[in-house]
Amino acid sequence: MAALWGGRFKGGSSDIFKAFNDSLPFDHVLVQQDIQGSIGWSKAIQKAGVLTLDEQQQMEHALLELAKKVELGDSDILESNAEDVHSFVEAALTEQLGDIARKLHTGRSRNDQVATDLRLWAREQVDILIAALSTCQQQLLTLAENNQEHILPGYTHLQRAQPIRFAHWCMAYVEMLKRDMSRLQDARVRMNQSPLGNGALAGTTYPIDRYALANTLGFDSPCVNSLDAVSDRDFVLEILFAASTSMMHLSRFSEDLIFFNSGEANFITLGDQVTSGSSLMPQKKNPDALELIRGKCGRVYGSLHALLVTMKGLPMAYNKDLQEDKEGLFETVGQWHSCLIMAGEVINSIEINSARCQKAAREGYANATELADYLVSKGVPFRTAHDISGQVVLYAINQGEPIESLRLDELQQFSPLIEDDVYPILELDYLVDKRNVLGGTGKEPVANIIAQYRHKLGAAGYTVRDAKLTDLRAISKLVDYWAGKEENLPRSQDELIKSIRDFAVIEVNGQVCACAALYIYSTGLAEIRSLGVSINYQGKGYGKSLVDHLLARAKDLALSKVLVLTRKPDFFIRLGFELGEKEKLPEKVMKDCDLCPRQDNCDETALTYLLNNKNPFEINIQAL
Repeated sequence: MAALWGGRFKGGSSDIFKAFNDSLPFDHVLVQQDIQGSIGWSKAIQKAGVLTLDEQQQMEHALLELAKKVELGDSDILESNAEDVHSFVEAALTEQLGDIARKLHTGRSRNDQVATDLRLWAREQVDILIAALSTCQQQLLTLAENNQEHILPGYTHLQRAQPIRFAHWCMAYVEMLKRDMSRLQDARVRMNQSPLGNGALAGTTYPIDRYALANTLGFDSPCVNSLDAVSDRDFVLEILFAASTSMMHLSRFSEDLIFFNSGEANFITLGDQVTSGSSLMPQKKNPDALELIRGKCGRVYGSLHALLVTMKGLPMAYNKDLQEDKEGLFETVGQWHSCLIMAGEVINSIEINSARCQKAAREGYANATELADYLVSKGVPFRTAHDISGQVVLYAINQGEPIESLRLDELQQFSPLIEDDVYPILELDYLVDKRNVLGGTGKEPVANIIAQYRHKLGAAGYTVRDAKLTDLRAISKLVDYWAGKEENLPRSQDELIKSIRDFAVIEVNGQVCACAALYIYSTGLAEIRSLGVSINYQGKGYGKSLVDHLLARAKDLALSKVLVLTRKPDFFIRLGFELGEKEKLPEKVMKDCDLCPRQDNCDETALTYLLNNKNPFEINIQAL
């Protein structure tokens, strides 16, 4: 393939230089943007009289065909001998249209062309990243909503300081992600200016309507200085900085959860789907997903630093050094996006160990500050109260007791002002809910800020629908989780694939968070099984919605009676089920008992529900 700049040269490039110089191995990512920009440019130069309308339409049609080939993977872009993505597109166009295609580059330079392509690509990626940040925010918000009662120690200097609500911890990261989104939104405004039409560095001699051209490509306006337009990479730096800051937030998030999940803290349990084991030590369950997020943060920092160093010594205007802006940007955007997706997987897998959290919150002498405040309310100067409280803590440590367990006579040896009314203010809930101001960890301000975010981000609406094959992974995770808790029976991947049509799911913000299946035997007997709701989506009525959905399906199938075998009979009684007899369950259903770990000591209750259909077949709903 002939170089776009070959006329000035007598000889060709050496193979070594070509390999060193060519950017196609990485800038092929910009092929759709280059095609988009070329279509816009063809319209601009047609209006300027360079192309006839017929030539422009031929050119646009050929470019759209090329775009479709690329999208379908029918293009040999990486196998071509092109120097870069621009020469690939022009060569492909020339092969189809001949000399007409050679008019496309009139008045255009690769300098303003690549600057345009990169802005178009960056704009698309920013929109994708903003959506990913919003999804991660909503996942954290749901985790906070469903865990407002849990209290754990808050830390300073990695020492237990004061108790906080777990939901308050979640909302701290919601705030960070909010700022990450705002940085991208601001950057998007600044990057949405069109460099096209500025030529190599001094503008173009053709009468291009640059405002119309910018509008065609979805830009807010054209760049107004040609020197700056072709050499500006501030928008790349802004994305890299926003990524670095956000990855720092995700890294802190990861570090917190790694500690919370450790054997030493044991505040949470991470799901099997985001952890791995050890090849040597069978007892290990490692938080690999979080460690990788934390590790990838350094790579993102490196891309920002590398481009800053590259840019600092560049004279005006374009220099080949700017080719180095792409690989770091492409990798950073990919890594950031994958880390946001993985953070969501982790969030959805978290299970709170409430008892351990409360025990740890009580063990840290976090109520020492409350004791000092109590003495202040009795007229003791704060510094004096602080000293007294510190002495009480030292005494309690020596006794191996929390402050609230000390007898009144023990407390009064440090101050006679301490009376029986001190004990209520030393309780954990009091410590937390006393911080009842905006921004505090009290129940009311935490609930209020969650409600404000929920209103802003939109209600967590849900959809009940029949399952699709793409739901298989989520269904498998739910079935495996509740099977591990001995609340349902294990189902193999092969069995789930074969029975995917039997399942219904609840979807919230694109996340499958509950499932159940209606299985019909060849005899006409039916069974609803594998009913499970994700631990972080409990208390939302999703179990009821799934049962209602499957009862409606059973009614449509003209089935008459529903049986349920469950360890939660009260739930089904509230839905209109009536107590039945386990001993009368059909033998066909009881075959599953062989899979149950409690087969010799069954503690389930049988209930029935009449559907008022005239059908002799009985249905068993096994709420596993």
